[in-house]
Amino acid sequence: MRISTRGQYSLEALLYLALLGEGETASTRTIAGATGISEGYLEQLLIPLKKAGIVRGIRGARGGSLPGKPLADITVGEILRTVEGSFAPVPCLEAAASCEAAASCGANRCPAQDSCIARTAWTDLYQEINDTIESITLADLAAGYTAKALTGGGSSL
Repeated sequence: MRISTRGQYSLEALLYLALLGEGETASTRTIAGATGISEGYLEQLLIPLKKAGIVRGIRGARGGSLPGKPLADITVGEILRTVEGSFAPVPCLEAAASCEAAASCGANRCPAQDSCIARTAWTDLYQEINDTIESITLADLAAGYTAKALTGGGSSL
């Protein structure tokens, strides 16, 4: 499992926005310049983040983007899932999650699901990944970045 540049850059862009003052906006050009992400690619990344309410766009001369909700309410998991999709390490767990949501698996159910000897390992891994990415908020990352920058530990996004 690898996080693509979509996930990496989305997280970097959101961290940049998190480090602005509350209510402050940044243009796509400003974010792109600060993070090294191409402006066109960044615009593509912001679309699903805005649709999910993670980023809010403000129109006008002083417009731009800003976090769509409090930083403590935006998790790394929410950001990554929005741009990457599921983090299920094997397809059967992804199918199982959608089956449970639909309350019926039908033809999507893995025929070996009940007898799979590796299922416990895959399920545990999936749970650990989800627990970890859901436990880290944008507020946590911003606080860590600020503390590191203040102590001379570096300041590059």
